[in-house]
Amino acid sequence: MKLLVLCPHYAPDTAPTGEVMTSIGTELIARGHELHIVTSLPWYQHHSIEPGWDGRVVRHEDHEWGRITRVHPFPTDKRNIPARAAAFAGFTVLSTAMGVRGRPEARPDAVLAMSPPLTLGGAGWLAARRWRVPFVFNIQDVFPDVAVELGAISNPQVIRLASWLERWSYRRSDAVTVLSDDLRDNLVAKIRGTVPDAHDRIRVIPNFVDTARIVPADPDAGTYRDEYGLTGKRVVMYAGNVGFSQSLDLVLAAARTLGERPDMADVVFVVNGGGSARPQLEEQAADLDNVRFVDFQPKERLPEVLAAADIHVVPLRRGLARSSVPSKTYSILAAARPVVASVDEGTEVARVVEGAGAGLAVPPDDPEAFTKALATLLDDPERARAMGGAGRAFVEAWASPAAIAERYEALFDELRSRQR
Repeated sequence: MKLLVLCPHYAPDTAPTGEVMTSIGTELIARGHELHIVTSLPWYQHHSIEPGWDGRVVRHEDHEWGRITRVHPFPTDKRNIPARAAAFAGFTVLSTAMGVRGRPEARPDAVLAMSPPLTLGGAGWLAARRWRVPFVFNIQDVFPDVAVELGAISNPQVIRLASWLERWSYRRSDAVTVLSDDLRDNLVAKIRGTVPDAHDRIRVIPNFVDTARIVPADPDAGTYRDEYGLTGKRVVMYAGNVGFSQSLDLVLAAARTLGERPDMADVVFVVNGGGSARPQLEEQAADLDNVRFVDFQPKERLPEVLAAADIHVVPLRRGLARSSVPSKTYSILAAARPVVASVDEGTEVARVVEGAGAGLAVPPDDPEAFTKALATLLDDPERARAMGGAGRAFVEAWASPAAIAERYEALFDELRSRQR
């Protein structure tokens, strides 16, 4: 099968959505499919084109399994919403142009596009219309819900326009894939009454975690702890994008409170990653000796980074867990580390963490509950280790890379059969 994939990031870019689509693509290639991936030039880590990739608006890379076309993403500061919208528009125009061009023999059998950005829904639909093939829209975060919850978008006209584009994209897709039942309910409610097969159109296919690559390991097995002065310490870690979706002020609040306990003198809080909220967070933590900031690490070090922590945290601001499922959660479980999740009650992350017995879930934006949960696991290391083991067992039985790729393959086949 030939597949056209439109996505905002792809390896070697370091964005979480890039990791997801790279993994999906790798598995589909392993199953014998030919891919044409249209994505951006690498830019995510520093919000500027990576050295060696600049100088051209479009680049093509040919491989045995197909082609990668990289276009300029017009990188901007994430906090500048008008500039970011213009950048998305420019990237979408280039992506659309690359998706619809080509000779008849280059015709794909199906199109897969990823959101965010939501505008790639239109690009995917146009490409599918051009080639007369099915279109699958993959939703990682529900937009504009996330932006509205964060206050990044408050103009009613902009919200109405984004909501219209969101519903338009879902109605034009042959299938929409989401990561959890929560997100499915969210989308079905938005198109019910305008689409006769709303519930069937929205499919749950979670992101997978590579349990062969990310395995339980001794915290001191690599060099990470030595490099950052963590040897002999108990480490509480946040690893990921340091943006405004995450309630990382909870981490600082816990560091202040637990830092006052003599029996917690060996506990260090590590924020591993970068993003638009990091400078402000570092200012707030300037007087805290038990907080360390570490830059993004290369992809190949992910297993070592995850293993270096005794406890990982997943803090999402109120309301966001209903529109977003952080893929890092499953990587943490694969590393057999317990999780303290500050998320909305009853959402996917809370259900996974509690249902698998892999950690503790507390209400969002509640420093006292968050700190108490961390103290509970730090005071009972045996319980924490047992939770880590339970998390590993859950992901091993839940969603292997091959199983998820097979579900996408089956969906494409189903839609192609319907079209015929």
